[in-house]
Amino acid sequence: MPHALALVFDDPAGRGRMAWTYAELDEGVDRLARGLIAWGVIRGDHVAVMAGNSPEWVLLEYALARIGAVLVTVNTALKRDEIGYILSQGQVSTLFFSRWQRGYDVGAAISTLTPDLTLLTRICGLEDDDAPATMGWKALLDGGGSISDDALAEVSDQVCPSDIAQIQFTSGTTGSPKGAMLRHRSIVNNARLMAARAGFVPEDRLLSAMPLFHTAGCVCNVLGMLMAGGCLILMPSFDARDMVALVEREGATIINAVPTMYLRMLEELDAMGSGQPALSSLRIAFTGGTSIPPELMRRLKMRFGAEPMIIMGMTEASPIITQTNPADDFERKITTAGIPLPHTELRIGEPGTGTTLACGQVGELLIRGYQITAGYFDMPDATEKAISPDGWLSSGDLAVLDEDGHLTIVGRIKDMLIRGGENIFPVEIEKFLQTHPDVTDAYVVGVPDPDLGEEIFAFVRLRDGARVGEHELKQFCRANLSRQKMPRYVRVIETLPMTANGKVQKFALRELAARLMTEETEKA
Repeated sequence: MPHALALVFDDPAGRGRMAWTYAELDEGVDRLARGLIAWGVIRGDHVAVMAGNSPEWVLLEYALARIGAVLVTVNTALKRDEIGYILSQGQVSTLFFSRWQRGYDVGAAISTLTPDLTLLTRICGLEDDDAPATMGWKALLDGGGSISDDALAEVSDQVCPSDIAQIQFTSGTTGSPKGAMLRHRSIVNNARLMAARAGFVPEDRLLSAMPLFHTAGCVCNVLGMLMAGGCLILMPSFDARDMVALVEREGATIINAVPTMYLRMLEELDAMGSGQPALSSLRIAFTGGTSIPPELMRRLKMRFGAEPMIIMGMTEASPIITQTNPADDFERKITTAGIPLPHTELRIGEPGTGTTLACGQVGELLIRGYQITAGYFDMPDATEKAISPDGWLSSGDLAVLDEDGHLTIVGRIKDMLIRGGENIFPVEIEKFLQTHPDVTDAYVVGVPDPDLGEEIFAFVRLRDGARVGEHELKQFCRANLSRQKMPRYVRVIETLPMTANGKVQKFALRELAARLMTEETEKA
C-alpha cells in the first residue's frame, strides 16, 4: 500500500506527468501541515482555496483536514465581487490561490478586495508570480521545519469526526450562495460507502477532470480512491481528446464525468475514426446529475464497454444520496438513480406540506442521515428553511420512489412547468428528444404565455454532421408525445451555457428563450 500509486497529475499543456505513491503523498501532506502550523493556521480557521485542479489542491485538502482547519472551496469561474462575497461570508482568514483563471487576473481582484477583508491575514500564491501573496508555496513548505512530529501529532489528535471539514458554497441560483458545512465523518463515510457499493479495489485507476472545488472532485474522486487504496488520475481541466487518450495511456478503469463531458468524448471518438485509443481497461462509467439520459448510457456501454454507475447527490448531502445497485440489470441501472446508500433515509413529501406520499407518487425528495450538512454557515434562517427540526433535508427535487427503493428524478420543483393547468416535467420531454438519432443533447424550459400561463421551449444540440431542422423535430414530437407535452418552440443550438463543473445553466436558457421570443415578436 505505501508504494502503490496514489495520485497521477497529467497536464499535457503545462507541467507534464507527475506521480506520487501513498508514502510520498503522506510525506507531502505532513510537510504542508507543518508549514501551515508554523504560519499560524490553527484548528477551526477557515482556509479558502481558489485554484484549478493540481497536486497542491489535493495536498491542501488532506493537510487542512489533518490539522483541523476548515477548507472553504472557491469556484475558479468567480469574479471580483463574487470572490469577495465568499471570502467575507465565509469569514476566511487564509487564502490559497492561483493568479490566472481562464484569462482572469484573480490576483488583481484580490488586491482590490483585501482592504475591506479585515479577517483575511494570510495569502499564499501557488505560483511564483501570484501577487498579492504574503507567502509563497515553497517558502510555506520550507517554513515547517521547526514543527516536530510530536507537535504535529498533538494538533492532529485534537481533530474530531464531528468537526467541520469543509464549507462548500452552493451555486446561488436561488439567491446568494450559501456555505454548506460538511463534517469529517460525513464526507469520509460517504466516500467509503460509495466505494464499497461500486466495488472499487486497490487496482482501480480513476480518471477525472471534475473540479476539486466541488464535492464530485474532492469527495467522490479524492476520498473515493483513498477509501479503496486506488489511484486518482487527475486532469487540470476537461479536454475530450486528452481524456480519451489518457484512458489508454494510464490504463484507467473508472471515469467520473458529467453527461456533457461524456458526449464530447463520444464525439471525439467519432472524429478519430479508425485511430481510436483502446478503451478495454475501463470497467465503470461514473456520472451524476439531476437526470441522466438513458440513451447516453447505452452509447457509453457500446463504445466504452463500461458498466454504468449513476449517482444522485447534492452538496448538502456530502454529496451522494443514491447510487446504482450493481446487482440490477442494465436497463434498471440506466433508468433510475439507484438506491439509497447505507444509513441514508429517503422519503417523498408533498411539496409545500412535507406530508409523506406513497411509493410511485411524485413529490419532493427529502433526505436524512449522517451525511446531511451541519447547516449553512452563519445563515440560521436558511438552515431552518432547508432542514426540518427532525433532520429531514429538503432537496428541491421532484422524484418518485418505488417499492424496491429505486429513485427516479423527475425534475426540479422550480423547473416544473404549468401549462394550461397541467404539470409538465421537462426531464420527460428532454429524454424523449434525446432518442432522436440526430440529437445529442436537449434541454427544456418554460416561457410565459398569455393564454396557457407557460409554454414549452426546447433547445436541441445536434450530432456532428446532422441536418435535421426544427420543423422536423416538432413533427417527431407531435407523432410521439401527448399534446400537452408538445414543445411550441424548438431551437437548434450549437453551444449550451455551462457551469464550471459541466452542468447546463437552465436560468441562462430561460433568459435566452425569453430574448428569442421577444426578437421574433418584434420582427412580426
